[in-house]
Amino acid sequence: MNKVDEEFMREALTLARQAEAAGEVPVGAVLVKDGVVIGSGSNHPIGAHDPTAHAEIAALRTAAAGLGNYRLLDTTLYVTLEPCVMCAGAMVHARVKRLVYGAADPKTGAAGSVFNLTHAEPLNHRLEVEGGVLAEECGELLKGFFARRR
Repeated sequence: MNKVDEEFMREALTLARQAEAAGEVPVGAVLVKDGVVIGSGSNHPIGAHDPTAHAEIAALRTAAAGLGNYRLLDTTLYVTLEPCVMCAGAMVHARVKRLVYGAADPKTGAAGSVFNLTHAEPLNHRLEVEGGVLAEECGELLKGFFARRR
């Protein structure tokens, strides 16, 4: 893990805490190009009444709108939880270069834990993937959230 990855993951963790404060599952994401955050988001499907309102989708949408292009070439997405199938698929379509995630998701992870859309041979794009960046901190945030909800 390098310091840059850790720095941007901390930004994603800040967004995850904001989601938690709003009663949402604490997941945050930032999309970076040339060392600058160009998109960010936190989970908000409950408040938005939108099943697609995941942190990764919000980050991709804000970046694409800001760039005026749905192709997000040469970018890195930092997210506190391994992406689901929907989010991994969106990253492939957007041509995100690199994915860095914190905690693995052994139930719905689509970057290697359950599925691996980020490296699927039939698809026309593959991402570089690094998991486990600040994994303990990311995982503890999620565990604490779900423990309090039970």
